[in-house]
Amino acid sequence: MLSEHLTLHGDLLDQRHLAQVLDELDAMGVVTRVRRFRVGERATDPSIAELTIQAGTHQELVAACRRAGELGAIYDRSEATLAPADVDGVLPEGFHSTTNFPTRVLHDGTAIEVEAIEMDCGIRVWSEDGRWRAATCPMHKARAGDLFVVGDQGVRIELANETAVDDVGFQFMSSRVSAERPKARLIAEAADAMRRSRHDGRDIVFVGGPAIVHSGSGHRLARLIETGWVTVLLAGNALAAHDIEADMLGTSLGVDLASGRSGPHGHTNHLRAINRVRRAGSIAGAVAQGLVTGGVMHACVATGTPFVLAGSIRDDGPLPDVITDTLAAADAMRAVLGNAGTCLMVATTLHSVAVGNLLHADVATFCVDNDADTVIKLTDRGTHQAVGIVTDCEYFLSELSRQLGL
Repeated sequence: MLSEHLTLHGDLLDQRHLAQVLDELDAMGVVTRVRRFRVGERATDPSIAELTIQAGTHQELVAACRRAGELGAIYDRSEATLAPADVDGVLPEGFHSTTNFPTRVLHDGTAIEVEAIEMDCGIRVWSEDGRWRAATCPMHKARAGDLFVVGDQGVRIELANETAVDDVGFQFMSSRVSAERPKARLIAEAADAMRRSRHDGRDIVFVGGPAIVHSGSGHRLARLIETGWVTVLLAGNALAAHDIEADMLGTSLGVDLASGRSGPHGHTNHLRAINRVRRAGSIAGAVAQGLVTGGVMHACVATGTPFVLAGSIRDDGPLPDVITDTLAAADAMRAVLGNAGTCLMVATTLHSVAVGNLLHADVATFCVDNDADTVIKLTDRGTHQAVGIVTDCEYFLSELSRQLGL
């Protein structure tokens, strides 16, 4: 649905001005919602009503706006301003910086849907096969001569439905991040979101940290991948390295996963595992050679599940599949996130924030960590839709598996 904001001023009640506008719009088949209404304090003071109208097509929306305008409604008719980039990797001064909400650009009499929406990008506009197109563009991908939207004029951002304060009232534990909220219920919500994504043919993305392996929960994540409940894996060198260490040597960071004890020189085990994979040339090569026979990465290779391992400056090795160029790693994640419907972020702060910055606002996002600060950082950095589940990854994966019947 496309939307537009209208404003009405004047004697809206006695003259039935507001009622007339609402009746006309309703007859045209558009959805109308009164966002704000302020009655003048004195008889001579005007009342003000702010409306949001929604229509299925741009033509229907334009027709409704024109009719409302004939009845005295005010709306912004201005189109977007475009300016060319003059240097590769540099956006024009004053460029429009995107959110992760659905966005349209008004240009040449049309409303152009912005493709591949994500936050903190510019909006590139171009003509292709006789029609205008627009898409988000990270700063480093800007090329001299590309046209970009500058300023906010002519940009329409479709915010999520606002809930009136009067409809909510006072509530305890209303925050989306609370250690005292029922964990099982929140995990059930995550399972339901995964079922919806599977039904709709959308991807279920899992962003994971090495604590999953350290806690002995790697087999549960592997099972989620094997059964198609995780269709994209995003992680760093550590999760993959310790998962492979666990498969090869039965340890994680040298700690025996069965006994919980550290063996002699166990601290070198992850390095030996990485070294063997590097000799094989890739994780897939190590699987083919029988060096890796189980675990998370084996499940990805065996099922063809795409994965992106983004490197950091502290990585050991790293594994040959790790992308050490951060811009290239972000681009690789973008390439597999276009069909995301649900995203589970488990026991990793930096990767959660990084992936959160790339997600569309409609992706059902659940951030799991035993420290509420991780979820708070994620929401503070713009991933407003994230639901926080403050618990350890072992319980989360165990309960999630139970909810999914695994």
